[in-house]
Amino acid sequence: MAHMTNPLATPDQLFQRRSLGALPMELQDMIFFSTQCLTQAAGLLLQLPQSVTAQANVLLARYWLVENMMAHEFSVRFSSSGLSLSPNDEPKKLNGVVLQDVSAATLYLVAKLSSHPVSPRDVAYIYTYLLSSCSAFFHDPSSPPPPPPPPPFGPETTTTTTTTSTPSPSEKNTITPYLSPAAYQSFHARLLHLEGLILAALGFDTHVALPHPLAITYLQALDFFSFHKDGGGSKEAGKKALAARTVAYLNTALLSPQVLYLTHQPPALAVAAVYSAARDVGAKMPECEWWEVFDVEREELGFLVVGMRSVEGWGRKMRGDMKEVMGGRERGMLMRKDVEGELKRRGLMIVGDEVQNGSKMMVDAEEEAAKRLDEKMAEMESG
Repeated sequence: MAHMTNPLATPDQLFQRRSLGALPMELQDMIFFSTQCLTQAAGLLLQLPQSVTAQANVLLARYWLVENMMAHEFSVRFSSSGLSLSPNDEPKKLNGVVLQDVSAATLYLVAKLSSHPVSPRDVAYIYTYLLSSCSAFFHDPSSPPPPPPPPPFGPETTTTTTTTSTPSPSEKNTITPYLSPAAYQSFHARLLHLEGLILAALGFDTHVALPHPLAITYLQALDFFSFHKDGGGSKEAGKKALAARTVAYLNTALLSPQVLYLTHQPPALAVAAVYSAARDVGAKMPECEWWEVFDVEREELGFLVVGMRSVEGWGRKMRGDMKEVMGGRERGMLMRKDVEGELKRRGLMIVGDEVQNGSKMMVDAEEEAAKRLDEKMAEMESG
């Protein structure tokens, strides 16, 4: 049964994730939410199965239990104008900081270990598009629509040909996101480097057991597939609605701030999704405490149901908060520079792996300077 269980987060890891030396909780939640959504969007455009993308979401959450969120870039490096890097951009550093691509590296790693590997070039082009002005990623429905998207990305030979000719400035800004050969080589190097860091941080344990197959098995075992929605209608339509709603809850749980996939085993997640979906679509559940058959306690079931059903409202709040942190941008990915700007507005700053109060650090620096001056004066008097 080991293949159906996951390594869970320890209380110490969960406490350290929310400790005083870490980022403020709301900023951690914004980074987690936006990066997990970006990973899902990239998986869709890369035509990866949801099982692969979901495993990447789980591994990314595990990685951030042992690694500081601000240690690397969450997504892909951008230029100061917010567009893809041009050939004139310095290929290894941006604003003096070597940036990494955690979302891209995690998705690339999981896909490589699966039966659906993707090339680094395809990953680079997909992320370049998602984080360009052409993308509708995190697009606000109330704002004007984004420019028309570029043609679909073809196989690697097609994308390789695309980079051989330098597009005009207007093409870079309005037609298709541009990734120069130098920028791609830099991205490829960062991808491989971060892949090694992720594997080392996780102890090379990349096993992820997903609750999706278990949920379908539980639906069949409980005979939920035999119900008629709202007491009538098509039996086939009712089965599809119940199964789709169950899978939707499991996918939504990947975004939960309670990191449900790191604190509960797949059977409990599957039972909670089935319970929530059955209530939503009006399926008649057994009158007994059927969840105990699958080794799930009532308290655990209640916590998971509340956690899953609250993600939708929490996600809407996150999008509103992210817009403020991003300086009013209507769409796009939350970037490291946005978080650093928000920390600066709060009087905080990053020192090493910790966030510290900027005013306190200024006082400490003044005290250190005064101490050195006193020592210097003492040396002069003794001499």
